[in-house]
Amino acid sequence: MSRHFGWIVTLIVLGILLLLVMVQVDRQWQRMAAMQNTMSEQARDLRALRRSLQSLEGDLASGRFAGADAERAPRVDEVPSAFRRSAAAATADDYAEGDWLVQAFGTGLATITPYVSSDAYASEVQNYVLESLVQRDPESLEWQGLLAEAWEFDDSGTELTFRLRPGLQFSDGEPLTAADVEFTFDFLMTDAIAVPRARAFLEMIESVEALDERRVRFVFEEPFFDAMRVAGGLDVLPKHFYERYLDEPETFNESRGILLGSGPYRMEDPTGWTPDAGRVELERNPRYWGPVEPSFDRLVWRVIQNDSARLTTFRNRDIDVYGARPREYARLRDDEALRERADTFEYMSPTAGYSYIAWNQKRNGEATRFADPRVRRAMSHLTDVDRLIEEVMLGYAERAISPFSPRSDQHNPELDPIPYNVERALELLAEAGYREKNRDGVLVNADGEPFSFDLVYFQDNEDTRRIALFLRDLYARAGVEMRPQPTEWSVMLERLSRQDFDAITLGWTSGVEVDIFQMFHSSQTVAGGDNFIHYQNPELDAVIEAARGEVDEAARMQHWREAERILVEDQPYTFLMRRQTLAFIDRRIRNLEQTALGLNLGFVPVEVYVPFEQQRYGQ
Repeated sequence: MSRHFGWIVTLIVLGILLLLVMVQVDRQWQRMAAMQNTMSEQARDLRALRRSLQSLEGDLASGRFAGADAERAPRVDEVPSAFRRSAAAATADDYAEGDWLVQAFGTGLATITPYVSSDAYASEVQNYVLESLVQRDPESLEWQGLLAEAWEFDDSGTELTFRLRPGLQFSDGEPLTAADVEFTFDFLMTDAIAVPRARAFLEMIESVEALDERRVRFVFEEPFFDAMRVAGGLDVLPKHFYERYLDEPETFNESRGILLGSGPYRMEDPTGWTPDAGRVELERNPRYWGPVEPSFDRLVWRVIQNDSARLTTFRNRDIDVYGARPREYARLRDDEALRERADTFEYMSPTAGYSYIAWNQKRNGEATRFADPRVRRAMSHLTDVDRLIEEVMLGYAERAISPFSPRSDQHNPELDPIPYNVERALELLAEAGYREKNRDGVLVNADGEPFSFDLVYFQDNEDTRRIALFLRDLYARAGVEMRPQPTEWSVMLERLSRQDFDAITLGWTSGVEVDIFQMFHSSQTVAGGDNFIHYQNPELDAVIEAARGEVDEAARMQHWREAERILVEDQPYTFLMRRQTLAFIDRRIRNLEQTALGLNLGFVPVEVYVPFEQQRYGQ
């Protein structure tokens, strides 16, 4: 009996000890949460103090004195123009900081290291972490200062000098100065740093020099139409963080997640991200220099490659944005449950990119059949883009004639898209040496080799899969065998880098004015460059160079229109379509607005927010 009593006492004592431990752990968590809140509040106080000091500095410089009014939140008309839209959003009655914005990527990211990465998803992440000297106003499209507060060209038009704002700093607390801008250029132009795409943009710059802590001068080889975008749009890297990779360039070139900047968000570990994480998370930068706080505490992108799984995740409210495929859009739009919690956005972005089929003209050092422009043009005649838009995209797209939007001044309105015309395609293929010889419907060359090729496409995009199968059947009717090659995204990027494919279907993003140098100039056929199809045309090279060197807009547009004529004639790509955005966005996300640059969901400085009572995370 006493033995049982002893066990009971022991169990009671253990239970009490366990309870005490749980209470202690709970208290420690409470203390940690309190410390985190205190640190966040201190960070906000320090930012407010810094802004007050900057305001005071500006007032003293202009002969004003802010006095007691310096501590108040900045008015919309007092902040730099780049921040006025976000400052205006912060004046809304239901505005609140906090919560997370959770989105999904349809492909896994190979790397988020700046300038090494090549896909739009990585750029989306970097947009919140890195900052440039200037950016475009979403409505007027005029340039406005971000890191820079002023800029001027010299009389020759070849020197562009920026003056940085006072008080800039990176997310690790180190100051951002003109030396960091100079370093960024020098770093990217170092041959051992494998960033050929970036160098293609910077080729017109002769030198970058920090004149003092706040002034930096870009010197161009000659007047350049795109000088503001190329110089002012350069994402500034912190010298103290990235200069170590000059001694170990391969570490940088092969890296997956080296990302540190001055933007409103940061990586918790700026060197620790890897693709197998399955997501990307950014936290609010507590040292952000900007005059307006970013609204969200955290930005999250989950990698969900399957379309159905992504929709299920959106239905479960585990992501806030869902980009619908045309075939499901009408059905989802009538879904009562989705209508109650999500707003729909159906629009053609003013800067919508385009999809295409790229024909590789050299493989393993040997010219391919696609080196013949007659073959490329024939393939475009065999591609019934209008039916693709009607049957696969259900009309939610428009034909792409070239890299230039039909609404752009770069577009030549006298040009028409290549029509679907099997008879003309067969004539061109016959001229190139491909004819039906055995009455089996298969085209062969003089050596009896059939016209067959592989088309590489991203395996997890249902619309692209349907397009590939549609084209396979369409080409087969003309005697051309196309073998669809569904491929993982990371493998596609590797094959692009090695230029190891027959044909590939992809898409390019677009902009206000599109510079086609990196995609189509002969100099960009280098390994890792964006002219990954080995396309070379001296006539087009000359026109591109003339356009890039012309600062008069009207004259430059004539050059671009001539470049478009050559591209339509030569068909290095079969240009397919520009797709409409068909998006569902959780209704708790407020202040969504269409602008001249598209929907403002991803704008930085951040303009959207979640009212406090509708926040889901971090409370």
